[in-house]
Amino acid sequence: MARFGRRRAAGSVAPRRGGRVAAYGALGVLARVIELAVAVVAVIIAVGVLLVVLEANRANDIVSAILDAARWLVGPFRDFFTLDDPKLQVAVNWGLALVVYVAVGRGIAALLRRPRP
Repeated sequence: MARFGRRRAAGSVAPRRGGRVAAYGALGVLARVIELAVAVVAVIIAVGVLLVVLEANRANDIVSAILDAARWLVGPFRDFFTLDDPKLQVAVNWGLALVVYVAVGRGIAALLRRPRP
C-alpha cells in the first residue's frame, strides 16, 4: 500500500495533474534548452581560454573559428580587468564571463522550473 492510501503500479512514473512532475511542462523544456545553450557557451569560452593560454596556432581554421566565437561571446567582458600578462588577462576576463553566463543561465532555468501555484 502506498504511503497515502493510494497504490501506484510498480515502476509507474506517469505525470500527476497538479503535481510537480506535470507542473514543469513547456517551461521545463525551455529550462532544459537554456541549460543546453549555457553549456555550449561555457564549453566554447573554456576551450577559447585554453587555446589562448596554450598558444594554439591561430592560422588553423578550427582554432580561428573557436576563438572568434569565444571573443564574440565575451565581448561585454573585454578588458574588464587589465593585467600585465595578456594570457592571464584573457583567462581572468573570459573566466569571469563564463561564470556569469553559467550563473545567469542556471538562475533563469531554476526560475522556470519553480512550481506554479
